[in-house]
Amino acid sequence: MNTAESVPVELENTPSTLEQPELRSGAALIASAPRAVQDAFLDGLSEQEMSALPFLFDFWAHPHQLPPQVDWRSWVIMGGRGAGKTRAGAEWVRMMVEGNMPGDAGRARRVALVGETFDQVRDVMIFGDSGILACSPPDRRPEWQATRRRLVWPNGAVAEAHSASSPEHMRGPQFDAAWVDEIGCAAINKAPNEPNKFLDPKSSESAIPHFSSGKRDDYVQMQYLRAYYGFFGESENNPESSLYDGPMVDMSRAFVWAWDARPWPNFPSDLSIWSDGQNHVTGHWLTGRTSVMPLAHVVGEICESVSFIDYDATNLHGIVRGFSVADFDTPRAALQPLMIALGFDAIERGGKIVFQTRKDASEHGVSDAELVVNSGDATLEKVRAPMAEVVGEVRLGYVEAEGEFVARIADARFPHDGTSDVTQNELPLALTEAEATTIAERWLSEARVSRDAVSFSLPPSRSDLRAGDLAELTDARGDTTLYRVDRIEDRGARRIEAVRVERHIYTPSEAVETVGEVRPFAVPVPVVAQFMDLPLLKGDEVAHAPYVAAFARPWPGGVAVYGSSEDSGYDLNSVIEQPSRIGVLETPLLAAKAGIWQRGEPLRVKISGAPLSSVTREAVLNGTNVAAIGDGSSDNWEIIQFAQANLVGTDMFDLSDLLRGQAGSDGLIPELWPAGSRIVMLDGGPAQITAQLSNRGLARHYRIGPSLRPYDDPSYRYYVEAFQGIGLRPYAPTRLKAHNTGSDLALSWIRRTRIDGDSWASVEVPLGEEVERYLVRISQGGSVKREIETATPSWIYSSAAQAADGLTGPYDIEVAQVSLRFGPGLFSRIEING
Repeated sequence: MNTAESVPVELENTPSTLEQPELRSGAALIASAPRAVQDAFLDGLSEQEMSALPFLFDFWAHPHQLPPQVDWRSWVIMGGRGAGKTRAGAEWVRMMVEGNMPGDAGRARRVALVGETFDQVRDVMIFGDSGILACSPPDRRPEWQATRRRLVWPNGAVAEAHSASSPEHMRGPQFDAAWVDEIGCAAINKAPNEPNKFLDPKSSESAIPHFSSGKRDDYVQMQYLRAYYGFFGESENNPESSLYDGPMVDMSRAFVWAWDARPWPNFPSDLSIWSDGQNHVTGHWLTGRTSVMPLAHVVGEICESVSFIDYDATNLHGIVRGFSVADFDTPRAALQPLMIALGFDAIERGGKIVFQTRKDASEHGVSDAELVVNSGDATLEKVRAPMAEVVGEVRLGYVEAEGEFVARIADARFPHDGTSDVTQNELPLALTEAEATTIAERWLSEARVSRDAVSFSLPPSRSDLRAGDLAELTDARGDTTLYRVDRIEDRGARRIEAVRVERHIYTPSEAVETVGEVRPFAVPVPVVAQFMDLPLLKGDEVAHAPYVAAFARPWPGGVAVYGSSEDSGYDLNSVIEQPSRIGVLETPLLAAKAGIWQRGEPLRVKISGAPLSSVTREAVLNGTNVAAIGDGSSDNWEIIQFAQANLVGTDMFDLSDLLRGQAGSDGLIPELWPAGSRIVMLDGGPAQITAQLSNRGLARHYRIGPSLRPYDDPSYRYYVEAFQGIGLRPYAPTRLKAHNTGSDLALSWIRRTRIDGDSWASVEVPLGEEVERYLVRISQGGSVKREIETATPSWIYSSAAQAADGLTGPYDIEVAQVSLRFGPGLFSRIEING
């Protein structure tokens, strides 16, 4: 890490402070000399010289720690932590103020010690491990006068501590020299409170600034530097010197701590080489951050690109790491992705468009007493969108801002709430993973909260309430609710339409910031992919969305799934981050009853990836070792589990203690799964892709391949698939029975549920569907004789109906539960022997 510390500044042109050039870095010379030379050197020192030797910095210093041997006015040391910048500055101050004897005068009588804050000057430059007090010999050690914030040496020299935040305090003393600490602060929340603080788990000095949350904040680092350069860029704050041709502070020679010479983005991403890479997230480094633009500047540039100048973006705060803008007709068309992603609105104010972040919107109280009736409208009308329209999951596509700059997907969902609708959007933005997750979570929360809308009328006197403001409505019970005003119509009274908001939605999420990942180069090989339309496995999945299991050797780091309604114009659907364990059956698997431990011949499988392992039966019952067996189509999969997995060859395992027909797939158990059938471990590798509920049953086109390659790369494979949404399919009823009641046949069964049916505490399993409905089918010889629907788990097949159907000999009765969204589920069947 290269950092810059602007150290000693001499106010007069003086020769080098070094009195004995032959001592410069003498310790390094002696250390490299033969042992005889070292002994001769030490034997030649008197006792007094031996006592003084530890304090002769010229002798011990590295070359970069010693002042230049020419006339100089300012001297800058470039170096990382541990390079000795603080020690060099402290020793230079000693050289300036100390004479030959403790009471003799030195070259400087008054020295300014200047840092970001007074605490930094005191804790680092004066009392630090390499500060002035630690470097001074006992007979020349200065006295710290805390009340006057200064050091006083035995010879009367004085060094005053000053903060850069109070530059006026440095007027008057007529300093002979100054030691000025660096500028710069970490990219962490409230960093300017203590600019010298940094997070490093390996350092004893690791700490966060006062009142900081510890979250990454690139924007505050940028604002800090803009404030510094802006202040000294004004002539009234930085006047021209009467002694030399230049300003008081030459900002063209101002160095910011810290720039790093290591190549971006390998640093900080390659943690196998640089163990301090993770510190970059909230560190002082400018590396990788210099291209970041303030949000207000980006908005202004877009507006002015079409000669639109009546705007105000001064209240926009935040950064844009990267933004792709295609051709656009209006500024709003270009700004819409930014507004959605970063949570701000464009509002008309007095003929000017004002950009305002939603978290900073003004609040205005509105009581019931102020509401008026206008043109027959209700005083206060509340509307709540139906639950079916509420989004349960948000997926955002974005470009990784650090690391490999590849397409990524951020996902946010409300688990276990029964809402399965998914919305996916592509943002033309470069974001970190934490930023993308924060946007997705805020978007999802906004969608959930804004299902509540209100409209009401206020008298014309309430002109203070404007579009974009928050109306705080107080009801008769004293409860208050915030609504964002989206529309105002002045027609005598002011008719206002607003949606509910909550302030905490705009609080940054707890997503953890990490450095972008740079993976080793991998040859782009085709990816083995398997589409699977599966039942609900845990209950929190998107019921109608299919899975994709992918495998490649070597694994490309990520597999992209692109989708389209035709074989062109593909959009990124999902990115699969983990390889799946995919294999084939080496021996056939015969039919068996569901829910019973199968103890017969083991099933031999050949499967790639991490080895399979044996677990206890209790672990199996708790959801371990789940796999799907199918014929390679997307919808014909039986879910099994196994307790024992024994390695019998390379990638070859014998599976025993099987449980068949899990997750309601018992209705799909065939007479035989032949050798060569596919097996896929359902261990988190297969990932659900995005699928619109309206696209169920419609064929769509997919291209799947390495995420670092475009979808037209030869490594991509092409698929056409249609999915029924098996997660919506009802389970087959159980305990189907028939008995005669006179000449009629009485049927009964017990329904099952695909949702939340595992609790032993329930009196009865939840219905799991919108209504209770069953389809009863009578067939003979493959020909359907009768189909009826019933709302109860029973039905009477009357003798008259039997006669009308003309049944002679054995016939079949099948029963399936019906879903309003899926239709009939799997059937249970019994045979009636005439």
